[in-house]
Amino acid sequence: RYLAAQPNVDAKRVGIWGGSYGGYLTAMALARNSNVFAAGVDLHGVHDWVADVREQFAPPGWRYERGDLDSAKAVAWRSSPVSSVGAWKSPVLLIQGDDDHNVRFSQTVDLVRRLDAAGVKYELLVLPDDIHDFLLHRNWFTADSATTAYLERMLGSP
Repeated sequence: RYLAAQPNVDAKRVGIWGGSYGGYLTAMALARNSNVFAAGVDLHGVHDWVADVREQFAPPGWRYERGDLDSAKAVAWRSSPVSSVGAWKSPVLLIQGDDDHNVRFSQTVDLVRRLDAAGVKYELLVLPDDIHDFLLHRNWFTADSATTAYLERMLGSP
């Protein structure tokens, strides 16, 4: 909102992008503030924290008390971009390697299904056989080039 209020900024052309937690923040921004962001690029972001709130991820020797697991899942849901897909209007480019060991590829697959159901426009770039940090230079180049091209297409060239 600060950026959009600047005299040399076109408020209708503000975009957002990020990777990993930045991808999560991009998805959150688009899901909860599509009125602020015209488009975004989400590189391997987490979209559903509930998927990770399970007994087996608790620290060694620690157990959830009765009700704590349900409470943790409720907080995780409210903290997830997928909980606000109904308000998501801005188009998004999703980029992820399908062998990501940090953020499961199923996070992006699930988000795509939810965006489809909500009628949100998206594009998807899958980098076959690559991980979270992109091992190959050509995949970094592909992701960066796709990000630039997408934002120019969605927001217009400067």
